Amino acid sequence: MSPEISTQIRHGALIITFVTLSALLVYTATYSHGRLSSASFFPSDLDHSSAPDSSQDLEQILKKASTVNKTVILTSLNDAWASPGSIIDLFLKSFKLGDGTHKFLDHLVIVALDQKAYNRCRIVHKHCYALVTKDVDFQEEALFMTPNYLKIVWRKIDFLRTVLELGYTFIFSDGDIVWFWDPFPRFFPDADFQIACDHFLGRPDDMNNSPNSGFIYVKSNNRTIAFYNFWYSSRETYPGFHDQDVLNKIKFDPFISEIGMKIRFLDTANFGGLCEPSRDLNVVCTMHVNCCIGMERKLADLKIMLQDWRAFKSLPSDLKNQSIISWRVPHTCSLEPVHK
Repeated sequence: MSPEISTQIRHGALIITFVTLSALLVYTATYSHGRLSSASFFPSDLDHSSAPDSSQDLEQILKKASTVNKTVILTSLNDAWASPGSIIDLFLKSFKLGDGTHKFLDHLVIVALDQKAYNRCRIVHKHCYALVTKDVDFQEEALFMTPNYLKIVWRKIDFLRTVLELGYTFIFSDGDIVWFWDPFPRFFPDADFQIACDHFLGRPDDMNNSPNSGFIYVKSNNRTIAFYNFWYSSRETYPGFHDQDVLNKIKFDPFISEIGMKIRFLDTANFGGLCEPSRDLNVVCTMHVNCCIGMERKLADLKIMLQDWRAFKSLPSDLKNQSIISWRVPHTCSLEPVHK
């Protein structure tokens, strides 16, 4: 073999080795310890300049935000709800206006479903997690029961299952909920899974209550992890249904009793909404703009709620107890289609 050919072979071997090592480094950085980093959730056509550092994975973010007993508050956000003056601003504002709720902002993680939502989160809050699904556009407003709406709600259930598997208890709150009082004293200490209702029938253990998955308190244990696996897999049993409808079907399933999970439904007097508004502002912890289609309608009634709360808080103590102020909502909200 001539010296020239030998030199060319050595150069070729060096190039192959370099390319192989580079590919290995890229793979290792993207798939660390058996799970994708948060940065890798961003589609390749998005700007990565403001994406979270690859080391900022979900577990680290939850650890930073959690209470001493590993409890976090979670909400999800897409671009449609993220613009200044929109849903997310009113949601955060309610924590500041509420009685004893400001402290919960330290434990709130905003789960961004697209890059614009993530960028906005980084401006308004300190705990942000990017959960972007490739080939799915979550930026537009997802009207009730549209294909994008179904993708979002089932992505949420899958994500919450992961949070439980990491050992974190959570409150999940939709962004179109406003917080007024500390909800923890209203929870049942022995229940695994507690959920708000569109309509409450009077007993927290009555399985005929109509649950609303926009506000849930779930303890992390083997029972709830098994339940979330069952709930998520049931989307295939009931195709075309959203998470709440599927929950209404599976809540009667013998599997719930078999795993020993205790479900409690939260009274609308304490966790109200437009479907069944709480009338006593002294005891209402949260209010949900449910039974309402359309973001503009939701914004209008959320603003009225915050105005009503401020008016209530300005009253002398003796007048607060007389419940002379109640909600002026629903005012704009309706279940009628936005585009008739």
